[in-house]
Order: sequence, then C-alpha cells, then structure tokens
Amino acid sequence: MARRCELTGTDRQIGHRVSHSNIKTKREFGPNLVNVTLHSEALARNFRFKITAATLRTVDHVGGFDAFLLKSSEDGMCDKAVKVRRELKKKLGEQAKAA
Repeated sequence: MARRCELTGTDRQIGHRVSHSNIKTKREFGPNLVNVTLHSEALARNFRFKITAATLRTVDHVGGFDAFLLKSSEDGMCDKAVKVRRELKKKLGEQAKAA
C-alpha cells in the first residue's frame, strides 16, 4: 500500500507535464501523506496510520478518530483500519447493551 491513504483510499493521480512548446509527457501527482498516531477514546489505544493531510483535517473536523471511523464506509480503507472500525463498533455495541 505505498503512496495511498489508509483511511480514505486516496491514491496518486495521473496527468501531463506540459512544456513551453506544448509537448505533453505523463507524470503523477502523489498525495500529501503523513505518518500519524491516532488515539481511540473508546478502545483506549493508539493506532499508527499513513494518511493524507486532508484526511487528518477531516478527522479533527468530525470530532476525532472514533467519530470518523463510525461515519465513514469501509470502501477505501486498508485492512488494518477496517479491523479497528469493526472492533470499535463491537465495543460501542456492548456498551450500549450494558447501559
């Protein structure tokens, strides 16, 4: 999973490098990836992910790592993120039954 956001699945984009004489050659635009450690309040654990800077801003905007995982779908997520999401839903389901 090189050069891909582990939470949203954002991947590289392909485009053209255009010279002054308008000659087009292929190039790629890579995502702005950062290595972060995100904390899950419900699971009381830290998780390391390689995500884009835009995803990091979205995680902060939504209200934290747990809220982001619950609101997003599993479509573009890596296997590790899907496992954390399912573990989180299971933990919150058990807490709701106990209350």
